[in-house]
Amino acid sequence: MMNKWQERFNQTDYVFGKEANAFVQEATERFTIGPDVLAVAEGEGRNAVYLAEQGCDVTIWDFAQSGLDKAQALAKEKDVQLKTKIQDLQEADWPTDEYDAIICVFGHFNPELRLQTLKGIREAVKPGGLFVTEVYAKEQIGYGTGGPKDITYLYDSADFDVFADWEHLHFEKKEVVREEGAGHSGLSQVIQFVGRKK
Repeated sequence: MMNKWQERFNQTDYVFGKEANAFVQEATERFTIGPDVLAVAEGEGRNAVYLAEQGCDVTIWDFAQSGLDKAQALAKEKDVQLKTKIQDLQEADWPTDEYDAIICVFGHFNPELRLQTLKGIREAVKPGGLFVTEVYAKEQIGYGTGGPKDITYLYDSADFDVFADWEHLHFEKKEVVREEGAGHSGLSQVIQFVGRKK
């Protein structure tokens, strides 16, 4: 899997474009994103760069060096700073109460790693901090407009039971149109979640 993404990002074009995900932009307009942000499985850095442009101090975790290199190139282009870290989420040592916000956009993993990652996010967000995510729902398998071809890598609303005792500021499964480079193109079924840790 690591080699697949290393190879996929190792091209001139940005696979998912250079503009931030529409829901990330919407969430930053609706909710206050604290200064210290972690972007998980962030790839080429489009969302992290956008948040840095809003004044956040952003760290990226991804396991593809080619993606992190492109994130730094995009940050230079936009005249902002990012911190990047090669991180295999299977081996992540999640800190406790460290980040004001964590974002994860279209971060798709096998069921075991998905649960492990969501639990890690729960641990790492500070009390009062946010988790912001948009991911493909299981129904996306029939759309063919992006995301994994293996339905077990797609999300169900029940996956967010990990955050059952958080304040749910936004939690919705819906159809949206996403035009994000060659990787996400067209009508899609997504789950959007913004939760605040109590």
